[in-house]
Amino acid sequence: MAKKEDIIETIDEDGNTVKFELFDVIEYNEQDYALLLPVGEENVDEEPELVLMKLVDEGGEDYSLETIDDEDEFEEVAEYISNIEEEMEDEE
Repeated sequence: MAKKEDIIETIDEDGNTVKFELFDVIEYNEQDYALLLPVGEENVDEEPELVLMKLVDEGGEDYSLETIDDEDEFEEVAEYISNIEEEMEDEE
């Protein structure tokens, strides 16, 4: 079960509040990206779908999450994460 401080609330494009659990933070090309798991959408038969968002430094200890609007950037980061997962599986 996630701790309360690991739960992040965002507003989707329809104005609805969506809760995510912070799964991991990945650095790629000197930029941090958050991997988020939707909270409350658990389906036992399916692996949960991770959501990828950009972590933007707001100064000090404050960060905001932004969608990755650049399709090329999104694809590069997703491929990088996929390669990390493959390497970890090969090590097991």
